[in-house]
Amino acid sequence: MESQGAWTPWLFLALFLVASFLMIWRLEAMSAGGFEGTVLGTLVMPYCSGMGNLIFAFILGQTGGSGADVMTNSLVNNVTNMTLVLGLPAIIWGINVLPKAKSGASKKKKSEVKLSAKVEAKAGSKGGKEHELNRLSLLLTLTAVLFFTGAVWAMGRKGSLNFNDGLVLVGLFLFWQVFHIFEVLKANVRQGKSTFSFMLLVNLALLGIGAYGIYVSTDWLVNWVSHIHTGFISAKYVGWLSGWLDVLPNALLAFYYGWRKQPEVVYASQVGDAHISIPLCLGVYALYHTMAMPAFFQTGMFLLLGATLVHMFFVAVFGRLPRFVGFSLVVAYGYFLKKGLLG
Repeated sequence: MESQGAWTPWLFLALFLVASFLMIWRLEAMSAGGFEGTVLGTLVMPYCSGMGNLIFAFILGQTGGSGADVMTNSLVNNVTNMTLVLGLPAIIWGINVLPKAKSGASKKKKSEVKLSAKVEAKAGSKGGKEHELNRLSLLLTLTAVLFFTGAVWAMGRKGSLNFNDGLVLVGLFLFWQVFHIFEVLKANVRQGKSTFSFMLLVNLALLGIGAYGIYVSTDWLVNWVSHIHTGFISAKYVGWLSGWLDVLPNALLAFYYGWRKQPEVVYASQVGDAHISIPLCLGVYALYHTMAMPAFFQTGMFLLLGATLVHMFFVAVFGRLPRFVGFSLVVAYGYFLKKGLLG
């Protein structure tokens, strides 16, 4: 691939996308094996959609790259997810975590209504309970985003994150993942499902291949951009460029599951991905080197905290993200770009 001249960057970009597609493809298989709904979005998808962020932090940590670029990468990734990537599906399809039951009574004969009343009531009760559980899980995940982001903001106010801060951030992330692993195990015991199987091992192996493809492509692209010093595609904007590249798998997930009318997965995949960038990626880099904060750190943090509070309010009170809120989130993303790129 490196011998293809001007095509080389495009080939490595294609490798990144193919590896991401491979990981997303196997998510569908895993969703039928005990990882469902918000648990799938919170526990499995973040590693797939957020693998690029994690590898970027690891590469820059190993090579002594700029910590400000890692923070920029995480802020671009998270703010884009919580504003643009959730705002656009809300505008196009609507995001209803508690969808209203379809009313077909007016089109039925009275006798049909009476015969099916008990069956519909039972099915509606079961579906309503599932949607309510999804909403509670989503609110818990949003609460974690709020606390993790708040922790980074509190630690970063001094202008940097050091080794001790990195230990705390990685520890917070590991605790959160262990909590969800036990949630999956408990749910499988209740439903009589087997958590571990041969196909699970196969899927994990394929996910590992996808992760390696992302590592190879990210490593080459970061090195390539780092040697360019003029124009927008240059070392000066490597944090922004890598952040947008890493958002692509997230956007594909959001639009795919939005089209499939699975709003809980749309929401949980984006919110769950926030935990990879903040706190894990920042913590990983801080274990290597002290991380300096970029100039728009405060703006990015406040926008992220504000967007999280907006999501929590509308999910908790209305069970959905209205279209006008989706428009507002897209506008907020425009403000983020203005402050971050133009100052």
